[in-house]
Amino acid sequence: MTDRYALDQGSLSRETKLLLELLATADIGRLAERQPEKFAGIDWEQMLRLSLHHRVYPYLYPKLSRMTDGAVPAGFTARLKNEYRRNTVSMLQLSGEMSSLADALAARNIRSIFLKGPVLALDLYGDLSLRTSRDLDFIVPMTQLSQAETLLAGLGYVEEEIFEALLGDWKWREHHKTYHHPDKNIKVELHWRLSPGPSREPGFEALWSRSRVSPLGANVHYLGPEDLFMFLAAHGARHGWSRLRWLLDIRQLLLQPLDAPQLTGLLKRYGYTDAGGQALILAYGLLQAPEVPELSAVSSRPKARRMAQQAMFYIARMVNLHNPPLEPEVERHFKYYQPAILTPWHQVLYVTGFLYPYAVDAKTLPLPKPLHFLYFPLRPFLWTWRKATGKAEQ
Repeated sequence: MTDRYALDQGSLSRETKLLLELLATADIGRLAERQPEKFAGIDWEQMLRLSLHHRVYPYLYPKLSRMTDGAVPAGFTARLKNEYRRNTVSMLQLSGEMSSLADALAARNIRSIFLKGPVLALDLYGDLSLRTSRDLDFIVPMTQLSQAETLLAGLGYVEEEIFEALLGDWKWREHHKTYHHPDKNIKVELHWRLSPGPSREPGFEALWSRSRVSPLGANVHYLGPEDLFMFLAAHGARHGWSRLRWLLDIRQLLLQPLDAPQLTGLLKRYGYTDAGGQALILAYGLLQAPEVPELSAVSSRPKARRMAQQAMFYIARMVNLHNPPLEPEVERHFKYYQPAILTPWHQVLYVTGFLYPYAVDAKTLPLPKPLHFLYFPLRPFLWTWRKATGKAEQ
């Protein structure tokens, strides 16, 4: 890593700094031998909480299990071992269910691309046990969404939350539905978009044309490396990189061959150049990821650097930005961070999306369906009325 990717880590605790070093270092034993002071005075209970929060414990445990010098307490390693074993069982179960789902979808001629989960564990880490996943995410063409929903219901999956929509806005405002299998205790996210709207992204046909087939099943397709980088960068940016697992995914992806011109073109076309630069800077600066000179135009952007430094606020804290309530300080920072990471075009889309009627507008002023078009001019007035009367905005 060159100095130009160095980040201000003053807000990070000693435990977080050590965790970053452990993730980036191949030989932890040698690190402990050369710099024992980094292991002295560490709060290992806090280290355990950090490892679990950032969901990096399955990647960390095999490294620690090879240590023999006692720099890391045996109790800490033993607790990670238990979590590692539990995760291995869970990932094997998810992998089997993913293959079954892919086969069931293919049998009904429904094309699907799996986005995360076991396919990422195998592709990026070479081992299912080295990455965590709590659910299965896959995307289908919008034209086959209802067929996929019917299939999931037939397999015993129950939709967790039925969101309200008005004038078909769910097609672009939302990006997935969540299902849960009560017997298998497996969660599935059925996508028709990669990210929540309003945003620009490749259509399913383009993603399918660049997709790969996983060794986990003949019908298990997953994103091509360049689409995967853009997807992971956009996802990480949206969540403030508040879990180091997402950044570790980027580091592992950078160890693979990438078509830099194609990736640069994708990031520019869909407005994620700065998000891509943010991901690169964080991976270079915190996890010693190998630099990709061909992507220097992406990683050298001033806004990308500002975004990377802003994300340090979340990396320094154990927060889940999409699981309210948030601490006041975190909420204030996120209200600034969220619009700041958008491109001018995405900001236009965001404002336009706000002006599009919501389901809550129909609750505020019920109108017969033939008059629903009136919610467009009425939207600002209905929103203002709810703010003035203290009604919740949804």
